[in-house]
Parts: sequence; C-alpha cells; structure tokens
Amino acid sequence: MAKILLLAGDFTEDYETMVPFQTLLACGHTVHAVCPGKKAGDKVATAIHDFEGDQTYTEKPGHKFTLNANFDEAKPESYDALVIPGGRAPEYLRLDPKVLAMVRHFFEANKPVASVCHGAQILAAAGVLKGRTCSAYPACRPEVELSGGDYAEIAVDDAVTDGNLVTAPAWPAHPAWLKQFMAILPA
Repeated sequence: MAKILLLAGDFTEDYETMVPFQTLLACGHTVHAVCPGKKAGDKVATAIHDFEGDQTYTEKPGHKFTLNANFDEAKPESYDALVIPGGRAPEYLRLDPKVLAMVRHFFEANKPVASVCHGAQILAAAGVLKGRTCSAYPACRPEVELSGGDYAEIAVDDAVTDGNLVTAPAWPAHPAWLKQFMAILPA
C-alpha cells in the first residue's frame, strides 16, 4: 500500500481534508497529515464550504482536524503520493517555500498528486502546471491558466487525470477524484 502525505492547514475545507484522509486509511494506505508550523497531535481548524446559489460558496465552521505527523520531519522522498485539499489554507500554504519544494518533488519524481478545489493555488505557485490539464474551483481558473496550465472546466462532481496529476473542482467530486487517484497509486 502507498505512503501518502496530506498537506493540511488552518481553514482547509473540512470534507476535502477528512474524506480523503479517512478513505485512504480505510483502503489500507498510510496517510500522514501535516501542516507547516505544527506537529503531530496539533489541530487545524477546518471550514465547510457549500454551494447555496450565491455567486460563490458560503463558509461555515468545520471540525478540528488532528494532524498525525510533524511537518518539519516530513521528507517528500519517503512518500509515494501527495494530497492537497482546498479551502482557504492554500492561500497561505503557497507562500511557504518548503511547501512549494515538497510539491515540486512529487512532480519531478512523477509521483501521484491529488489536488481539489483551491489546492490548485499551491500547484500554480509551485510552477508545476505548465502544459498540464488541471481542474479546480472556478475562481482558481486564472491562476491555473496564468501558470501555463490548461483549465479543465468539468462538472462539480467530476475529476480529471493528467499523467500523475488528479484534480477536481470541489468536494462533490470525491467519488470520481478518489477513484482516479487510487487508480494511479503504487500497489
């Protein structure tokens, strides 16, 4: 089974963090959830983003998500794959040089990467989208395109795979996103 690094942060989207973490564990994978500046046992606040007919999503408080690994000890070369949840966390996580170096490692080594919603902000900041097809929350389209990526305008419950990269617009895509991601994980 794969050893997977999940990159969390305060105000990461609740479902986009909890569901892949729990699903991948239930399928027998090892998943280490980390956040810059935090260690195993620390918690991050999550937010629930919903689509209620407004021009953008609404935000409500989510659960406290407990990290199970130390960010400073997470060595990307010891992981088989990376998961990047969305929410507001990518806004500040993309400013951390170590986060960007981690992301680049997974692309340089051609390891599976799953990103959903605003996770594309981290991918764009890491400079790994040039020539790649990437879905994301529609508000992230300019970042995908300005970083040289091809924005995949797909249904909110769909996902797209481009080589080692699996992306989706938001949490309603969990079944398609996780199915495509698990299909490219090492056995």
